[in-house]
Amino acid sequence: MQNLTASALAEWLADKSRPAPVLLDVREPWEIETAKIAGSVSIPMREIPARSEELDDDVQIVCICHHGARSAQVAMFLESRGHKDVFNLYGGIDAWSRQVDPSVPIY
Repeated sequence: MQNLTASALAEWLADKSRPAPVLLDVREPWEIETAKIAGSVSIPMREIPARSEELDDDVQIVCICHHGARSAQVAMFLESRGHKDVFNLYGGIDAWSRQVDPSVPIY
């Protein structure tokens, strides 16, 4: 698992020459209703073990949570299940809101 800063993720998403990653948001539904990154896929952390097969082994995945702790755990779990390119959004949606997109609410 690699950590990815909010600004590095923004650059990645803006780079049309690079395939976009799957943005895997592992927060609870109420959190996603409060703040989210456009285009993200929601699978709450508690559902990951049962639903990890929904994720393609060959795509790059960026795991997202509030501050980066839950997403780091999910990223390590996915790697243990054979996913090769898994990243953790360091600082989570909070860092995204503060450093990249202030229109995303801070909670």
